[in-house]
Amino acid sequence: MSRIPLTLAISHYDHVTELMNGRVPVEGVDLTPLNLQIEEIFYRMFNHRDFDCSEVSMGKFSSLASQGNSPFVGIPVFPSRVCRHSSIYIRKDGSVKQPSDLKGKRVGIPEWAQTASVYSRGLLQHQYGVDLKSIEWIQAGVDQPGRLEKVKLNLPAGINYRAAADKSLSGMLISGEIDAALSAHPPSCFEEGHPNVTRLFPDYLEIEQKYVKETGIFPIMHAIAIKREIVEKHPWIAANLFAAFEEAKRRSVKRALNNTSSALPIPWGYEFARRMQDIVGEELLPYGIDANRTTLDAFLQYGFEQGVLHKRMQPEDLFPPQVHRSFKV
Repeated sequence: MSRIPLTLAISHYDHVTELMNGRVPVEGVDLTPLNLQIEEIFYRMFNHRDFDCSEVSMGKFSSLASQGNSPFVGIPVFPSRVCRHSSIYIRKDGSVKQPSDLKGKRVGIPEWAQTASVYSRGLLQHQYGVDLKSIEWIQAGVDQPGRLEKVKLNLPAGINYRAAADKSLSGMLISGEIDAALSAHPPSCFEEGHPNVTRLFPDYLEIEQKYVKETGIFPIMHAIAIKREIVEKHPWIAANLFAAFEEAKRRSVKRALNNTSSALPIPWGYEFARRMQDIVGEELLPYGIDANRTTLDAFLQYGFEQGVLHKRMQPEDLFPPQVHRSFKV
């Protein structure tokens, strides 16, 4: 049987390295790996379908799935997971000192459907009781004007949302035109050390670890999507690709926990990884539906409440039956 050629665009992660360099093959597939910047991958995949499969935003992917007839089929591989307490930026001289202070304020977002924004708004609403309708939401590029939403929204009645096409979140934070910004990518004003821009939660590490431990929600930022026509023609590709991602990740976790040598350029990284197992589980970055049901349920709830998803969905609605469960020996 001839092997199916497949392009895969993904950011550089240690847990996909051996898939990308061919040490972990995808059975029946001739894989062409492409390591690209995440923003470029998303732009090219969602707008132009440039790749056979790629890393995708959970927010945009699930939004398309909720609208029906999505051009993509997903597999429950989640290469990027980041808690989002750390992604809320404020002005030091402003009146926002705690989450409840956001009521009645102007808050910037790169896109309403950005996954990090969905989690951040869900966090503010469900953990801190912030009414999302009480905020004036302003959409703009993080550092450059002109960023646009990539999927159709179904905003709830009462959400005050507008685009500022000629401005950036970073510039508006500096000028005071917005009181806060929710952004996966830190605004340049923060990265460059502007004296009047800081995080809402400066001690985010302890807060985020406590949040994951107590809620069971370990935010999933990205998934893997395959063009629908490929899976319809070759249904086995979804399960074979999933298995290869699993094996590459298993090898990466083993390296991370190895204290014989420093696999990662992080002093005592192996000890930190071991301690994180107590919070997120032995796999560190679990794939699959069942291992992530609490997180997926929360995200799909937030997405529907916020109008990113157009209907209520279950985790199984996002992925084909071939990857709902793994076989047991």
